Amino acid sequence: MIEDKVVAMLLAGGQGSRLKSLTKNIAKPAVLFGGKYRIIDFALSNAANSGISDIGILTQYKPFQLNTHIGIGSSWDYDRNVGGLRILPPFTSEDGGRWYTGTANAIFENIDFIDELDPQYVLVLSGDHIYKMDYNKLLKFHKEKKASVTIAVMEVPWEDASRFGIVNVDEDNKIVEFEEKPEKPKNNMASMGIYMFDWTDLREALLRDHKDGDSEHDFGKDVLPSMLNEGRPMYAWSFKGYWKDVGTVRSYWEANMDLLDEDNTLNLYERDWRIYTRNRNLPPQYIARGAVVNNSLINEGCHIRGELNNSILFSEIEVEEGAKINNSVILSNCIIKAGAEINNAVLLEGMVIEEGRKIGKPDDGNIYLVSEEEVLVE
Repeated sequence: MIEDKVVAMLLAGGQGSRLKSLTKNIAKPAVLFGGKYRIIDFALSNAANSGISDIGILTQYKPFQLNTHIGIGSSWDYDRNVGGLRILPPFTSEDGGRWYTGTANAIFENIDFIDELDPQYVLVLSGDHIYKMDYNKLLKFHKEKKASVTIAVMEVPWEDASRFGIVNVDEDNKIVEFEEKPEKPKNNMASMGIYMFDWTDLREALLRDHKDGDSEHDFGKDVLPSMLNEGRPMYAWSFKGYWKDVGTVRSYWEANMDLLDEDNTLNLYERDWRIYTRNRNLPPQYIARGAVVNNSLINEGCHIRGELNNSILFSEIEVEEGAKINNSVILSNCIIKAGAEINNAVLLEGMVIEEGRKIGKPDDGNIYLVSEEEVLVE
């Protein structure tokens, strides 16, 4: 349980355009994941499990479903009289209405909210990632190092390193250089977009950044390099565990498929670190006599009469007799009719796959994103 006053600010306004039709009508953090969750559930549950009592959710792009899902935060025990969860959309000020212009600007625009809570530390989170993390461990490291900011980092494959902010450190894990998406990274220690700040230092940095007309008001590009150049003590805390930025259709499919791997380190069944979500109060799943189900996750309200192999089904899905689903993610309220076959696909909500239709091939290496408008091949 976190004893020091920490306010978490969860950035949840991303469009996630590389997820294509998955984010056509909803923000990326609201995208369904893992059979019953939404992506934002992981950061929210981490904060709740870590004992953080105050959290602000910064929304922007098409927030309706996200706001509906979060509600007053009761699913994560944030509907409380003291502290709790607040949704913080862009708002009109004396300068007129405007969108958040960057990750740092989103925090800057809510300085009054943080000041009112008067924390010692501010934890900046992204609502786009799949992981479990005890933020107490990050805070403990931050305090031991007497850091101004501590960045959670982890090793990524070298071929992916140029997609991330890369930190270069000395033998004490003190950051000596910060490179935002370098073409030729010096190492593969990537920022996870999780930052623990001393609030006093962050507040000063945000005010300076706001006055900089050349700034893009982004943490990775502007605020963190500026704080480093000023000589602020910045450290990297290494995270060991599962973490996935589901930024593309393929990575989204892969992260879902990871849940079906018996060696997967993201344990959804861990009793003392649950991932919480909004309960839809649906009836149990039904698997008919003669149905074939192998290595799959099936959520509530599903009726299975066909064949299901290495796949994830969300809620209220009907798989008719003779239908076959392989290595696929089927979002809620879909109907797979008799004789249809689906391979290596992601089906959007509400799809009806007609009798005898075949989507994908078992071994062609492609991922198929299926919507009402089209079938995209990744």
